[in-house]
Amino acid sequence: MPSRLMSWAVTDSLLRGCLTAALLGGIAGCAAPLPRLTPPVPAQWQHAAASDPAKATDLHGWWHAFADPELDALVDRALSNNLDVAQAVERLRAVRALHDRSQARYLPVLTASTNDVIDPDASASYFLIGFDANWEFGLFGRSTGTRREANGALNASIADLRTAQVSLVGEVVREWIELRTAQQQEQLLSRINQTRQHEWQLLQIRQHLQLAPPNVVDQAQASFAQSAAALAAPRQAINASAQQLALLLGQNHPDPAWLQPGTPPELGAWQLDSAPADLVRTRPEIARAEADVLQAAGAQALAHADLFPSIGLGGSIDWATDINNNKKHPSTPNAIDSLGPVINIPLFDWGIRLAAKHAKDHELKASVLAYRQAVLQGVTEAEAALGSVQQQQQREQQSLLAWQALQRVDQTTQTRVDLHLGSPLDRAESQVAADQAAIELADARAGHSLAYVALFKALGGAPLPTADEMGTPPPETSSGGSTDKVHR
Repeated sequence: MPSRLMSWAVTDSLLRGCLTAALLGGIAGCAAPLPRLTPPVPAQWQHAAASDPAKATDLHGWWHAFADPELDALVDRALSNNLDVAQAVERLRAVRALHDRSQARYLPVLTASTNDVIDPDASASYFLIGFDANWEFGLFGRSTGTRREANGALNASIADLRTAQVSLVGEVVREWIELRTAQQQEQLLSRINQTRQHEWQLLQIRQHLQLAPPNVVDQAQASFAQSAAALAAPRQAINASAQQLALLLGQNHPDPAWLQPGTPPELGAWQLDSAPADLVRTRPEIARAEADVLQAAGAQALAHADLFPSIGLGGSIDWATDINNNKKHPSTPNAIDSLGPVINIPLFDWGIRLAAKHAKDHELKASVLAYRQAVLQGVTEAEAALGSVQQQQQREQQSLLAWQALQRVDQTTQTRVDLHLGSPLDRAESQVAADQAAIELADARAGHSLAYVALFKALGGAPLPTADEMGTPPPETSSGGSTDKVHR
């Protein structure tokens, strides 16, 4: 228990000696320096980082490369109305409220209290009222550990908000691309279904004229039925994407305008002008891991400080009055004043505090390893996304060439039919082949666009939090320096 409230009779020299010893001990037992983080990032990307020569794409507005006003409006609405982002904003504000008062525990504290005290012989009853003041100095790294934990919690909450925004923007863009692509594919499959139905009807007429065997008609009927069944997939995708968009925008039903067929957003020219090392400052998962290191360092500093005395100043002033026998002019004073150092010295606890210190050491090392893992994860996802963008771009180019070739075949067949040099059945097959190539092209373009979305999601691209979300800037530390930052 602390040595409680030495009287005013303590000499000035003794008080100064205690404070000097405390300060010297605090300096000797200060918190360990923050670990130096060395992000394991390569010098450059292994894959090409641009589709066409263009101005570098802004990480905080990468979806504008689609030049789709409807998509831009959806992203803005989602950032304003999404419930996950709103929760992250409120959690950030809650953490900031605590962060702004994190060092208050090392400032003087004043409390008032009252109490009734009954004399053991029941001959008197006293009413006590008093004020207690306490000022813990935060020595031996306590103040530093508390500041590190508070700053780490604040940085982690900011990273969580950024994570929610990055994920939200990526999901909105992805769902919009899939919705418009599914609508385009539904239109093409409907055309194929109509063509297959017309083909079946022509063969039925030929069978009636005994110009076609029954098995050919049955095969045409099967193709018609299969083309009708294929319509279920895009319609299901349309419904699922529309419902997911509604969820992302914080509403209970999709907008009717979404269900009207539209053109899929087409990716324009873009360029990635960042280096792998930029992931450390843009990817929120890495920022979260860095914040965890700072929090673990704070917890380690506090565990280290628990091995040393807790030192501060304490004072009190108490008044007592005898309720039963109170005299108008008492002969003895009923007030007591005291001031002196408050010291809590750990002596023996079976090694609990030392074990806690060792545990926090290992937790700090684990958080540093987790940071390295987060960096490697970010590099891996970005490299994979870059490679996927390249492959999907090549797939789109080849699908475009195939569709253009089949379009020419279909046009040639139509000309032969118009000149009565070919059968309408030949035109049906060429038209179906061209429409199937168009479906493959739409899927390839969507794959290219989705790979682009995955790339900028891996890079951590999303709008920066607004001033209202962030609240007021973090205050300076109690020592006058800036907020703690883990060294890289």
